[in-house]
Amino acid sequence: MYKLQIINLKLFRRAVSATHSGMKEKVRSRIEAIRPLLKDPEPEVRIAAAEAIEALEKICSVEDILATLKTGNMGARIGAIYALGEVGGERVLSALVYCARRPEVDIRAAAAAVLGRLALPAALPVLGELLDDENPAVQGRAIEALRNFSVTSDIIDKLRIFLSASDGVLEAEAALTLAELRDLYSLSQIQALLISPHSSTRLAAATALSRMPL
Repeated sequence: MYKLQIINLKLFRRAVSATHSGMKEKVRSRIEAIRPLLKDPEPEVRIAAAEAIEALEKICSVEDILATLKTGNMGARIGAIYALGEVGGERVLSALVYCARRPEVDIRAAAAAVLGRLALPAALPVLGELLDDENPAVQGRAIEALRNFSVTSDIIDKLRIFLSASDGVLEAEAALTLAELRDLYSLSQIQALLISPHSSTRLAAATALSRMPL
């Protein structure tokens, strides 16, 4: 799966690189051709024209974002990841999955956060992988991201393990996520976190208990 995702991104980049300047010209030409319809007397035509222009502008946007991911500095690349989240849709999934498997911690963490926001079902396996990441910051982002998914029993089991993390972050995130996933099996463990030495964990446990179904 990992190799396949890298290949997909390389193919996507190759296509972008080969057509970058020419495609921008074509996109801008089409936008200018459509633009007069924004003043069409028929409301349906105006709406369709606006939607068409927005779709065409996103094509240019994705090209520029992918170029930044490839050549930008760390700050620019993280910004590009969040920009892909703004674009949204299946078309950005391969790039985000690739970023989620990069060696840079900040890149992986940002990708996990954006994958959570988009909540595309196909992103679930990579977020499950990130629960096993070597870096707690990445794990925390993955735990939080999973609140927006219908998860498997294997992932639920992994999330329960984090309730024993005792670092003030991972168990807090796990409690909130398991509450969002309505995992009543975790109720007693979450309740035990109310006496944690970490205030962030006590706060999360109280909030999680308020969200658990009765």
